Amino acid sequence: PFEGVAWTPRPPQGPPQDCFACIAKPPALRQASPVLSLMESKSCKGDSLRPAVPCKHSVEKKTMTNPTTVIEIYPDTTEVNDYYLWSIFNFVYLNFCCLGFIALAYSLKVRDKKLLNDLNGAVEDAKTARLFNITSSALATFCIILIFIFLRYPLTDY
Repeated sequence: PFEGVAWTPRPPQGPPQDCFACIAKPPALRQASPVLSLMESKSCKGDSLRPAVPCKHSVEKKTMTNPTTVIEIYPDTTEVNDYYLWSIFNFVYLNFCCLGFIALAYSLKVRDKKLLNDLNGAVEDAKTARLFNITSSALATFCIILIFIFLRYPLTDY
């Protein structure tokens, strides 16, 4: 039946060579080519007229010619005051009942939480550091004023 007919096999119709997504799939998962080979088809007429279907990934590549860069924006942690200098001053000069030391510890915790981008924790620790600084400053100032009053007016005069 095929006497005198020269038959040459078609090259395999696979995905384009530049598509890594299709090449990386195992052969069992690749979609069968819509263009059937001459031996598998029942009629040979329509095979040469079917257009080759391009890989879906090469179509996506055309639309993604300009890659975008994603930049994660964290909340601005510079707005949180850590009261570090005030805590050092209270620790060195006005350390009333170790309140200056506690304020310094909370100030350092604020700095650590700002580095970890824990904004809520940093705000809470900043409030606590401010509270201890205010308390330490107020009590130490009150004690200093009492000392000056008692030095000016000793208890023997009362």
